[in-house]
Amino acid sequence: MMRLKTVVALALTYAILGMLMNSVGIVILQSIRHFGATKPMGSTLEACKDLSVVAASFLLGVHVASFGYRRALIAVLAVMATACLLASGATGFAAMQWLFVATGLCFGVAKVATYSAIGLLADNPAEHASLTGVIEGGFMVGVLSGAWIFGYFVGIDDSGRAWLRVYWLLAGLCAVAAGLWLTVRLDESAAPAGQDAAAGWGEMVRLAALPATVAVLAGLFLYVLIEQGVGTWLPTFNSEALHLSPAMSVQMSSLYLGALALGRLASGAVLRRVAWLPVLLACLAGAALPVIVALPLAHGLGGASVTAWSDAPVAAYLFPMIGFFLAPIYPTICSVSLSALPRHRHPAMVGLIVVFSALGGTLGSFITGLLFQNLSGPLAFYFVLLPIALVAIVLVSVRRMHSGPVAA
Repeated sequence: MMRLKTVVALALTYAILGMLMNSVGIVILQSIRHFGATKPMGSTLEACKDLSVVAASFLLGVHVASFGYRRALIAVLAVMATACLLASGATGFAAMQWLFVATGLCFGVAKVATYSAIGLLADNPAEHASLTGVIEGGFMVGVLSGAWIFGYFVGIDDSGRAWLRVYWLLAGLCAVAAGLWLTVRLDESAAPAGQDAAAGWGEMVRLAALPATVAVLAGLFLYVLIEQGVGTWLPTFNSEALHLSPAMSVQMSSLYLGALALGRLASGAVLRRVAWLPVLLACLAGAALPVIVALPLAHGLGGASVTAWSDAPVAAYLFPMIGFFLAPIYPTICSVSLSALPRHRHPAMVGLIVVFSALGGTLGSFITGLLFQNLSGPLAFYFVLLPIALVAIVLVSVRRMHSGPVAA
C-alpha cells in the first residue's frame, strides 16, 4: 500500500510540474496578445525554463541524494506554490520569464529525485521501464489537464489579466501534493551516500565519456527538440495557420498532449512484453505520418476565426496525433540507460539526462520560433522529419552499446 502511495505521490508531483513546464506555448500566446511580446521574445521563455533546468542539474542535482529525495520534492512543491502566487499578479512579460526560471530550477531538482526514486522502487529492468512509463504518463496527464485548465481561464478572460487566476489553482495543487508527501515513507537506504559537488560533477564527466552515454544523450536531445518544438508552438500554429480562436487554439493543442499521455501509459504495458527497439522504430515511422499527411491540409486555409470543435479543419485533428507515436521514446531511452547502471550512478546519469533534455527543448523551441517568424506555420513544422530520422539511427546505436560500456 505504501509503495502505491509513493507512486501516486511521484506521479502527482510530476503531473503538476508538467502543467507548469508545458504551459510555455500558452503563455507565449497570451504574452503576445496582452504583454506586447514578439515571437522571438516569446521563445525566450523556453530558454528561461530549460537553461534553469541545466543550472539546477549542475548546481543542485548533485546534492539531491544527500538532502533526500522525498524532502527535495516537498521543497520543490513549496517553492512552486510561492512562485505561482507571485505570478498571479504579473503585469508584464518579465514576470513570466522569472516564473519559468523558478519552474526550470524546481523541475531540474524534481527530475533527479523522481528518476532516482524510481530506481529505488523497481526490482528489475522490465519493472523499471514500466514504472518510468507510468510516471511519465502521469506527467503527460498533468500536461493535458493543464491545457484544459489554462484554456478555460483564457476563454473567460476579456481583460488580459483574468487568465492569471490559473496560478491560484496551481498553487493550491502544489500544497495538496506537498501534504501527500508528508504522509509517505520512502526507503532511501539504497540511495548513494552524500558527496560534494566536485565529486558529483566528476561522476557526470566520467559517464559522459562513455560511448553508450553519448548515444543516449544524443537520442534524448533530438527527441526533446522534436517534442518541445511541436508542443511549444502548436497553440500559435492553431491560431495563425488554422485560424482558431485563442481559447480554441489552446484547447485543440490538448489533443497533442492527450496523445502523448495515452502513448506513454500504453507503453508501460507494451514494453513488459515486447523488445523496446522494434517498438520505438515503429513509433518513429508512425510519427512521420502526421507530418506528411496532415500538414499539406493546413495550406491555404482562411475565413473567420473558428470557435467550435465541429468547425475545426482536419489538420487540427490529424497533426497532434504525432504525440502518440513520439510518446514512448523518451521514457524508454531513459529507462534503458538507467537500468544498465548501478543505482549509485543514477543521480549523475539523471543529471546528464536533464541537462541534454533541457538543451534540446531550448534549441527546438528557438528553431521552430525562427521558422514561424519567417515561414508559414505548416512549412515550419516540416523540419521535425530530420530529427525523427536521426533518432532512428541513434536508437540502433543505443541498442548495440547500452549493455556494455554504459554499465561499466
